[in-house]
Amino acid sequence: MASQSLWRKKPISAYQADAKKSDLKRVLTRWGLTSLGIGAIIGGGIFTLTGIAAHDFAGPALAISFIIAGVGCLFASLCYAEFASVLPVEGSAYAYAYGTVGEFFAWFIGWNLILEYMMGATTVAVAWSGYFEKLLHLFGIDLPIWIMNDPVTAAAKAQALGMEAPGFAFNLPAILITILVTSILVKGIKEAASTNNVIVILKVAVVLFVIIAGAFYVNTDNWHPFIPAKITLPDGTESFGWDGVVTAATIVFFAYIGFDAVSTQAGEAINPKKDVPFAIIASLIICTVLYILVSLVLTGMVPYTELDLKAPVASAFEGVGVTWAVFLIVIAATAGLTSVMLVMMLGQTRIFLGMAKDGLLPKSLFGSIHPVFKTPYKSTILVGAVVSVVAAFTPINKVSEMCSMGTLLAFAMVCGAVWLLRVKEPDLERPYRTPMLPLVATLGMGFNVFLMSKVRHETWVAFLIWGSIGILVYFAYSRNASNLNKESSEVDS
Repeated sequence: MASQSLWRKKPISAYQADAKKSDLKRVLTRWGLTSLGIGAIIGGGIFTLTGIAAHDFAGPALAISFIIAGVGCLFASLCYAEFASVLPVEGSAYAYAYGTVGEFFAWFIGWNLILEYMMGATTVAVAWSGYFEKLLHLFGIDLPIWIMNDPVTAAAKAQALGMEAPGFAFNLPAILITILVTSILVKGIKEAASTNNVIVILKVAVVLFVIIAGAFYVNTDNWHPFIPAKITLPDGTESFGWDGVVTAATIVFFAYIGFDAVSTQAGEAINPKKDVPFAIIASLIICTVLYILVSLVLTGMVPYTELDLKAPVASAFEGVGVTWAVFLIVIAATAGLTSVMLVMMLGQTRIFLGMAKDGLLPKSLFGSIHPVFKTPYKSTILVGAVVSVVAAFTPINKVSEMCSMGTLLAFAMVCGAVWLLRVKEPDLERPYRTPMLPLVATLGMGFNVFLMSKVRHETWVAFLIWGSIGILVYFAYSRNASNLNKESSEVDS
């Protein structure tokens, strides 16, 4: 009986009922959803992680890393699209698993989606701080290291400058941008979507500018060798070569996670069964093409060894003497990263809302809707508080790798779950059907598990600790508080 309760499933009819009685405002159109996807995808990956991935792991072959990550995401996106058409509710992969595999499996996905969305927002907050610092520098303002960086980064910067490491350091800009985004999200989805649309237009225009203007400064000598020879670092980590290209793919994978954030907005879409699948696939395809072109331009403009880790796009134009363009890029990146944070935090609160509705999280905190703004304001404030604290004291590479780990697991599980649902309930209405599902689902699961195997050992240890904490929380609270558990208890009585 106990083992059966772990795999109890939420009926599809219950999801359909949830969709009908949702308290959220349905204001998002097809292109509004696509804009949210693009807003989440274009940001941290293209403006920040390209520097880390090219400089430390892939070299000019960064373009191949983006192709590898994009193909893996395409398989997952097709599976997400079918699920979104069947279950047009907030909750994303968590909700899909609850309706197909079972409660414990769904809880574990939901717990790890915190790594994707909350840690994703944290990564972007730190990246935003890096670009904001560069923006201030362009205007001749240089603030002390100890209020612009986490303690580890501040110590490294002080050492590079020949200074004594500060006794205390925290990332103040990361805190301030998190407070701003939190306040926008508390106000309402319509305001958040409008803000996002303006920023998306700006940053897509700048990305196109980077591709077109940067192409005139490409020196093909910088692409040789395209895949640098493999080396082993003092800590045993291998860089460059094909292993480095694959490792870089796990890093830039973070750049793609926005497409599944679209599925968390189903509760606020006007026509979710058709528009959410369209937006998921459209936003992924558009951004993949842009990513590949930008990575080729950046590594062609300057040698990959000279790319700045925190602001690689701006540093590439600086390196070829186009200093006026640096202002434009830094301003767009600063604004663009804001929209990524907005969508990441939006997605996290909607997943919490779905879990609270099912009784797996306290409804008084995570399921509380503001009477005027119609937003889950308490969980939004909580998420903002956690993101600001973690961003203030954690280096960007640590949080980005944990974020990628949670995303890879969720994508693999969704690919398997959509196939399982097709087998168990073949007659279910599916406005969108994943083409060649057995092949697509198998490739999606295999690809994402393969990328997980390439993540660094330290990240695996942190991930296993996080997962263990989640299992303890489930057995200590969520299993007994679950709506399905209460319903079965009433039946037994």
